[in-house]
Amino acid sequence: MAEKLNDVLCDVVANENFSGVVYVGKGQEVLHHAAYGYSNRAEALKNKPDTRFGIASGCKLFTAVGISMLVEKGDLSFHTRLRNCLPLSFPHFNEEITIHHLLTHSSGIPDYFDEEVMDDFEELWEARPMYKMNSLQDFLPMFQNRKMMFQPGEKFHYNNAGYIVLGLIIEEVTGLTFTDFVEQHIFEKAGMNDSGYYELDRLPGNTATGYIDSEDGWKTNIYSIPVKGGADGGALVTAEDMNRFWDALFSHKLLNEETLKLLLTPHMESDEDEYYGYGIWIDKMDGEVSKYHVMGYDPGVSFHSAVYPSSGINIVIISNKSDGAYDIMLAVEEAYKLK
Repeated sequence: MAEKLNDVLCDVVANENFSGVVYVGKGQEVLHHAAYGYSNRAEALKNKPDTRFGIASGCKLFTAVGISMLVEKGDLSFHTRLRNCLPLSFPHFNEEITIHHLLTHSSGIPDYFDEEVMDDFEELWEARPMYKMNSLQDFLPMFQNRKMMFQPGEKFHYNNAGYIVLGLIIEEVTGLTFTDFVEQHIFEKAGMNDSGYYELDRLPGNTATGYIDSEDGWKTNIYSIPVKGGADGGALVTAEDMNRFWDALFSHKLLNEETLKLLLTPHMESDEDEYYGYGIWIDKMDGEVSKYHVMGYDPGVSFHSAVYPSSGINIVIISNKSDGAYDIMLAVEEAYKLK
């Protein structure tokens, strides 16, 4: 099987000009762990298996786990209303919005970047420089005073601003910055020692630079995404650390059995046989869960990671280009008959 996967990946990596890391594991067994392409093109530095990469929206799950930890402590409930846990003014928001609505993208609040109608994330920073986006509070002017898109619970509509609000709730309850909370209470517990929320102008060693293909050739993504990640995306992780996160989550090192079950419940249907729990996508086949997964895309970032409960296999595909991770994921799934 390993030889077959190597053959398949060689073809797909070449076709996609893939740059990143592919990790496939089953329990403690590593089935495939390899790096491709360059972490720094100008210096011709190659990616390594332990290189850090941005994962964009893939870390919404970290936010959901953080909120769930506070629910376990009794500081919140999933049905706590937004108006009762965050002392900020949202003049046009429905007063019935709950944490559950925010976690499941069903709150109806306005988004600062609506992925269903906007396709150029870089345009956001023309009027508001990305180097000033250092905290969750910096995002508030982009949606705080806008009107609702629909009523809470009415439907699923993927929403980045909802996760900014969840991060602000974590900060309000704990007194910590969101990034400090996640690093201390999730990354440390999971043994994710090589991951964190790093500023783009202060990156640690062995971190891949994100690259965007343009008409004039490649360019870095340093002017295309916020300078520091937060509750809706932007952590930098290694593939092995992401696998450690999955292990910690499913072995109840982060959440107890009851809370984990709620996080993994298919609360909202986003498409046929595709659902959303708390910060996590859930695929079903013949009525049974076939895959739990997260994904993230930013300029210069593409990421997919999944757990397949029937086989016990985990996959992490992490790239410093704007695309490629999805096609690699499909190739691995085909090689291991995971669909």
